[in-house]
Amino acid sequence: MVNICRCCMANIVFLFPGVLMGVILRYGIHVPSDVNNVTLSCQVQTSPATLLVNVSGKYYEYTLKGEIGPHELNNVQDNEMLRKVTFDPEVFFNILLPPIIFYAGYSLKRRHFFRNLGSILAYAFLGTAISCFMIGSIMYGCVALMKVTGQLGGDFYFTDCLLFGAIVSATDPVTVLAIFHELQVDVELYALLFGESVLNDAVAIVLSSSIVAYQPAGDNSHTFDVTAMFKSIGIFLGIFSGSFAMGAATGVVTALVTKFTKLREFPLLETGLFFLMSWSTFLLAEACGFTGVVAVLFCGITQAHYTYNNLSTESQHRTKQLFELLNFLAENFIFSYMGLTLFTFQNHNFNPTFIVGAFLAIFLGRSANIYPLSCLLNLGRRNKIGTNLQHMMMFAGLRGAMAFALAIRDTATYARQMMFSTTLLIVFFTVWVFGGGTTAMLSCLHIRVGVDSDQEHLGVPESERRSTKAESAWLFRLWYNFDHNYLKPLLTHSGPPLTTTLPTCCGPVARCLTSPQAYENQEQLKDDDSDLILNDGDISLTYGDSTVNADSVTSGGTSRRIVGNSSEDALDRELAFGDHELVIRGTRLVLPMDDSEPPSSLVDSARHGPA
Repeated sequence: MVNICRCCMANIVFLFPGVLMGVILRYGIHVPSDVNNVTLSCQVQTSPATLLVNVSGKYYEYTLKGEIGPHELNNVQDNEMLRKVTFDPEVFFNILLPPIIFYAGYSLKRRHFFRNLGSILAYAFLGTAISCFMIGSIMYGCVALMKVTGQLGGDFYFTDCLLFGAIVSATDPVTVLAIFHELQVDVELYALLFGESVLNDAVAIVLSSSIVAYQPAGDNSHTFDVTAMFKSIGIFLGIFSGSFAMGAATGVVTALVTKFTKLREFPLLETGLFFLMSWSTFLLAEACGFTGVVAVLFCGITQAHYTYNNLSTESQHRTKQLFELLNFLAENFIFSYMGLTLFTFQNHNFNPTFIVGAFLAIFLGRSANIYPLSCLLNLGRRNKIGTNLQHMMMFAGLRGAMAFALAIRDTATYARQMMFSTTLLIVFFTVWVFGGGTTAMLSCLHIRVGVDSDQEHLGVPESERRSTKAESAWLFRLWYNFDHNYLKPLLTHSGPPLTTTLPTCCGPVARCLTSPQAYENQEQLKDDDSDLILNDGDISLTYGDSTVNADSVTSGGTSRRIVGNSSEDALDRELAFGDHELVIRGTRLVLPMDDSEPPSSLVDSARHGPA
């Protein structure tokens, strides 16, 4: 219970130091005026970023810091003090967000992620787009109401409403997921929510960039134009695919470096290179015009899938702990800064009508994302997404660091200032109320807890397990076959030697690219996804001189079916007994275990065969 409370209150607690510091700086400290400050008035048509001033023949350069209202002319020193505690918004994107996003990809549980890959992609891509347009449409109606009632003090276009929809569509259920992890909540719910939040952030970033890039032809840049719309869609697809390719390429290069060099003998250097290569993905993507945060996400997934298996044991532990620490520090620093910004940001624009409309819009937008898509997905899923899981996913749509970082990135206009102030309140409310009420909601919805993700398939009927295996694999089967036979042998020390999978004409190249460990059956990868993706006939179990094949005894009469079922169940149990070899599509993985004997029923059935 202590761990649950700690996870629940972590982000909430870090908000209060920022709020307290913001109150002190805003209302408790007054800087005396400087007699050297002189305020002069001159008529200038524009606001230049740099100003050269001639004072008695000497030229001085001044840099624009921001607009000051007439009522703030006597508080220049106080404004300067508040600016010192205000970070450049790019700090969040260049320094704080990369480790958060990278750790999300690096710690991804691929086994359950790929089992629900189709559903996760639907929620992340289609669901985020639905949520964005739903929120944007509702807020446009709200803005029209504000204009009629005279509450609107500046320009607020439909593109601004869509941008706000993209910003607040970025979910960040870090508090909820921490509680899920401690309570060992239903693995399907955890996988769906975690997978959606990881990809949802990437989609929200690229979607907001595409909306900003919307530029119709003509003088009015806020009218609807079909050509500009399709151009924005092309920008979205181009940026996302380019960022994906950049992140995956960096991960592949790191995997090759760690495989074909002796960095394993220098764990500290190995860890440092891994860190720098991962971080450089962000800078490289930004330099090429892509989105660095999205590239870092897919770099983390690629590093976890390939590079991690080439690292020494010490470096594996170090990289996990390093990025976990960086993620924790960055996440909680952002939450502390949120509390500080609530009082130190000088251009807040809180409008009650806009705020109420925003809360209503995010609720309806999340509903339009979860419930209709869940109904459509259940048509093709054998393992249905229950209504209680849908309600929990709806409840867990918190907004956090990503929404805040997107909102604070541009606060130059009246509309952007109102959007930022409202986003800040939405983050506060969802983290405090929804994050704090997660445990009670789990109990109210009767969602399973205490589920071991590694053992949750045991006890499931054999026929259902087999159909679930085939069902979960169809979207990923082709990729897995290519990955297992070619990419893993190329990028890691695991998988079948390339000499057995590549054509004979490629023999010299295959021998050059296959590491000696692959031939010696050393450092083989135990793939967490294999039990979900392999066909039933792809696995056989060897113990001494006895061999059990998953499909060798699955046809025939009743007695044959019984033996087949027992072999399937024994295959799951047998991985915990004795020295044996797991044969996967011709790849012999030697798994050293303890000296305990296997169940006698398995050995007897393997030796004598079916009755």
